[in-house]
Amino acid sequence: MLGVLKGVATTLSTMMRKPVTRQYPEEHRPVAHRRRGFPVLLWDHEKDEPFCTGCQVCARYCPVECMTVEMKDNPRFASGQSKRRKIVDRFYIDYARCMQCNICVEVCNFDAIAMNNTWEYEELSTPNRRELTYDLDDLMAQSKEKRIIPFNATSALAEQKAREAVFGKPEGQPALEEPQPDEAATASDK
Repeated sequence: MLGVLKGVATTLSTMMRKPVTRQYPEEHRPVAHRRRGFPVLLWDHEKDEPFCTGCQVCARYCPVECMTVEMKDNPRFASGQSKRRKIVDRFYIDYARCMQCNICVEVCNFDAIAMNNTWEYEELSTPNRRELTYDLDDLMAQSKEKRIIPFNATSALAEQKAREAVFGKPEGQPALEEPQPDEAATASDK
């Protein structure tokens, strides 16, 4: 009899809890800011051109060879509007082959590639693998519309602020403070 009462009590307490599930297709869980998604190209909003110069370093270092890159002369360089001599002409990434290793981001000399930290391009199931090859316009769409936040945090404080903006302030975790100059170092400098 005691076992039955414990079972009923457990059932009733479970019924009173908030549900922990999400309505998946309509509601997504937050994506971590530093999450490795698929690579996307970044747009330089100040110069109104892509950061990518088409140097092909990312394609050479890609372990699965899922990238194809071609460059051309930058017409804005000839007119003096840009300092970039070369610019990307064609860029393709086959997301069916990409293993999200982040090597392309690390080797890029121009910070032109970032890993996608949004839900866009994450739900890519399709019966045709050719639909998973994205071209230059597709890869820059998020950056042009400012829907992606590339991870370029220069300090732990900047990373924490970005995390709090996405997820809110974590409970029970001490806040980081702005790094202060070392008092001993500043005394010896005087």
